[in-house]
Amino acid sequence: MRDESLLQFPCDFPIKIMGASGADFSPLVMDLVRRHAPDLDETRITIRDSRTGRYQSVTVVVYARDCVQLDAIYQDLSSHPRVTMVL
Repeated sequence: MRDESLLQFPCDFPIKIMGASGADFSPLVMDLVRRHAPDLDETRITIRDSRTGRYQSVTVVVYARDCVQLDAIYQDLSSHPRVTMVL
């Protein structure tokens, strides 16, 4: 069976996480991502508030080793009750 992944690993991979705004949202996101990417570079994190300030998006760029690592990151983020969406 051929590997059907369009990504070539290792690679930089951006992940955008959205949830209800709060002072603890971005630290929560970083902790969840660090479980699987302990080498997360904080200079490659972008935080934006929505126009109304109700929501916040955190974009992290991880140095992904393989699909298994990315799947684990997405699973942890998606299953957390504070996270509304992961792209």
